[in-house]
Amino acid sequence: MRDDGHNGFRFDLREANGALGDIGTLLPLTIATIAIVGLSAQAVLLGFGLFYIATGLIYRLPVPVQPMKAIAAVALVSTVPPGAIALSGVLIGLVLLFLGATGLIDRIARLVPQSVLSGLQLGLGLALAWIALGLIQDQWIIGGLTLAVASIALRVGAHAALLAIGAGIASGFVIGHPGWPELAQATGGNWFPLRIEMDDVRSSIADLALPQLALTLTNAVFLTAFVAQDSFGQSADCVTPRRLCLTSGASNLLCAPFGALPMCHGAGGLVAHHRFGARTGAAPLLIGAVILVLACLPAG
Repeated sequence: MRDDGHNGFRFDLREANGALGDIGTLLPLTIATIAIVGLSAQAVLLGFGLFYIATGLIYRLPVPVQPMKAIAAVALVSTVPPGAIALSGVLIGLVLLFLGATGLIDRIARLVPQSVLSGLQLGLGLALAWIALGLIQDQWIIGGLTLAVASIALRVGAHAALLAIGAGIASGFVIGHPGWPELAQATGGNWFPLRIEMDDVRSSIADLALPQLALTLTNAVFLTAFVAQDSFGQSADCVTPRRLCLTSGASNLLCAPFGALPMCHGAGGLVAHHRFGARTGAAPLLIGAVILVLACLPAG
């Protein structure tokens, strides 16, 4: 449903609920890359927190910040050193900055039919739903309860994200989870992992950067701009492919060398923030502030 309200900031419970709309994508990939790949917890969280706050201030809309999924997926299923991940983030950042600064991305965007973007949006939603079902099956009681609470709360107009996360956490403490001890022992890695060997260069380009760049351009640039216009009307005139390229590119160029997980925007996250009630830039500011507080906690 389109919301043509003016851009700005609204700090209330509805906005806080919407700020948590995309946590189902952010949290699993962030925890996994810290615990399995060995990235620094503080560096990863600091990157997300700063990028979320910058996004809220720049766009004044609930534009999301997400981990680059293709990079995270490859890193979780194969042996990829943190340096290769950092290098892939820098390379993608340079490409995005070039496309945005030259305006070439706008010319490319005009060549993509709207029907293709609508198909991508549908396909992305189905893919995320299928992945979610796979994650739920290992802990179906917790997942099923959380899904039920979210569905009922959305239907009655309650604060679904807050209630669903609360229900999930409470049921997790009651039922328990065998993964907690392993996650608790994860301390994270180096703050400055950009130490590259020759083998890492090939892996960064062929296995990480190129597959992710295709996903970023379609989902995080073209489709995000399309969904923003569809959801917010004239208020989203600032959410253009060029600006999305520039903000994503700058964030990766500045944060990836210091151990942050490569980041971008995303159409699915924008839909999630909007569906759960976020309408202004306050939502990115709120979730960014929470992540920064977590980043400042002692390492253990």
